[in-house]
Amino acid sequence: MKKHLIYLSFVTALALRAGDINLDTVTVKESIDTFTIENVSGEELKSADLGEALSKKIPSVTISRRSGIANDIILRGQKRDNINVIIDGGKIYGGCPNRMDPPISHVVTSNIDSVTVNEGPYDVENFGTLSGIVKVYTKAPKKGLSGEVNLNAGSFDYKKGWVTIQGGNDLVKALFTFSKETSEQYKDGDGDRFNDQLKKAGAPAGNLYQKQYEDMDAYTKKSFMGKLFFNISDNQELRLSYTANRSDDVLYPNSPMDAIKDDSDLYNVQYTIKNLSKYSKQLKILYYYSKVDHPMSNRYRNAVKKMPEMTNHMKSYIQGARIKNSFDLTDDVLLSYGIDASKRVWKGTYYKNGTYAGPSLNNAITKNGGIFVEGVKKFANNELKAGLRYDSTDIRNSGNYNEPSYDSLNGYLFNTFHYDENTDIFAGLGVAHRVPDGRELYFFKKGLVGTPDLDQTRNSEIDLGIKKNFENSSLKLKVFYSKLDNYIYFDMSRPQNKFVNIDAKIYGAELSGTILASEALSFDYGVIYQRGKKDDPLPGQTDTDLADITPIRGILTANYSYDNKTELSFEVIAQGKWTHYDQDNGEQQLDGFATANFKLKRELMDKMDLTIGVDNIFNKTYAASNTYNDLTLIVAGGNKKVKLNEPGRYMYMNLSYRF
Repeated sequence: MKKHLIYLSFVTALALRAGDINLDTVTVKESIDTFTIENVSGEELKSADLGEALSKKIPSVTISRRSGIANDIILRGQKRDNINVIIDGGKIYGGCPNRMDPPISHVVTSNIDSVTVNEGPYDVENFGTLSGIVKVYTKAPKKGLSGEVNLNAGSFDYKKGWVTIQGGNDLVKALFTFSKETSEQYKDGDGDRFNDQLKKAGAPAGNLYQKQYEDMDAYTKKSFMGKLFFNISDNQELRLSYTANRSDDVLYPNSPMDAIKDDSDLYNVQYTIKNLSKYSKQLKILYYYSKVDHPMSNRYRNAVKKMPEMTNHMKSYIQGARIKNSFDLTDDVLLSYGIDASKRVWKGTYYKNGTYAGPSLNNAITKNGGIFVEGVKKFANNELKAGLRYDSTDIRNSGNYNEPSYDSLNGYLFNTFHYDENTDIFAGLGVAHRVPDGRELYFFKKGLVGTPDLDQTRNSEIDLGIKKNFENSSLKLKVFYSKLDNYIYFDMSRPQNKFVNIDAKIYGAELSGTILASEALSFDYGVIYQRGKKDDPLPGQTDTDLADITPIRGILTANYSYDNKTELSFEVIAQGKWTHYDQDNGEQQLDGFATANFKLKRELMDKMDLTIGVDNIFNKTYAASNTYNDLTLIVAGGNKKVKLNEPGRYMYMNLSYRF
């Protein structure tokens, strides 16, 4: 601790000697139906974990804490395939059936330009947007020659460095970026590392880490991204990109296994033609291919002293293409239409001491084809958006199980009424579907966990709200109601075929806005309350609460511009006590919490700036993620799943130089 205090005192002293430079900070822009976070690669997002970064900016986004990195997100009570994650128009799916490597973990924050989050089923361009979509846009190369070097250090011996070089002219532009980061295991507010938390929870001895691995690093992560943009003519552009992620020895303490490695490769090709004809204002052709290699094992745990080392080696692939054409149907109607197709392959194999021991997921193949049309019309004081999509999906496997096919019609209407120049009233109505994935259908672990005859889930949702601008403030109030038919749920009490279809609903309200107290001081705030209910309890159960429904949660941020060279922010994130949770399916009561974060940013000199910060200032001990049985977690005393506490006080600094 003394070392970190001396370290921060030194860099603070440097900051106070800085010159007069304007700062470029992370901003969150909120429109009627979208949150947009800009400058994501800015240094205040301190690690590669995009999920954790989003949870600190958007009240409706929380994380499912599994490790020090690569944490999954929950959007308004929805996770897994119920929300779509799109990276530069393409998709990637993690290999782990236990969500060690969710899609959002395969893009690092230092590669990202901006992220948009849309709540609800108001998207028809992408297959499977059931309850929300997260669109990630990575950095694009610029003309000229420029670059950036960042050095980041923090508590728990966190170290990160990344370099970006870009340049080009009117004909061709290129960008290359490389990053590497490592971290020791974090400590919670009580000073407990991973194994200490397991011991306190009463985890079985076999699930504890072996003595020689108790203090091993939490992860090592490297990433490379390269892009080439070609201006073929005044109205044609070709974009090529490749991203490689390499993660080694990622520890997941409250799971029985850790990730030996987690490697992914993302390929993306985009071709755009503008003003091709009267009926083609913009034609976009996209091809993407992504693959993930994810072996996980219990080799670091005590269990291997008495039994063979168990490895589940998972692999995931997806390739897809989309053609989209847009044109002005009339002066006040923009129309877009297109076709979309993808093929997803997911397979896994068990090994005992390196010897083949059978399949965990027997080559599940999901093929989808869809057509969509979307339009925007402005009339009187209204802006009406509408979309329609038809999907046909076939799922096959190599295990002689049922091979279902699904058809669905999805669509939405979303209207914004501009009551006056300061007031917008909006209403949305949408219907969307998503098909079961390979794990839910076919996963095998000492019996068939999957259920091969699952129906697809249907979400029928309505959103209503108002956005109001005042002289020095703004607010947005939204209420929503989501009716989920054939919602895919996990029932641990079943001997096999543990995934079932149920009917459920999620509803709630969100309030967010900004207050400008002075030219130098402003406040951003957001709060969400939501409830989830099953229409009926599962057979043999009594609990009608839906899992993954976070209690009331709020974020308040004060931003202060000390002068034209220094910016400070103070942030409070609070969450209520879990009083509604699905105890019958593994969730437990968690205490509420409030945690505070501080950040100071200042430029030291021309093209060089410094960020220092402290997260969880008061070193609170708390858990934000619950223990729903759809995750394979360690079971401790009282048949309770082991929860994982959030990191304790974390101090960090980042030094950036642009050239």
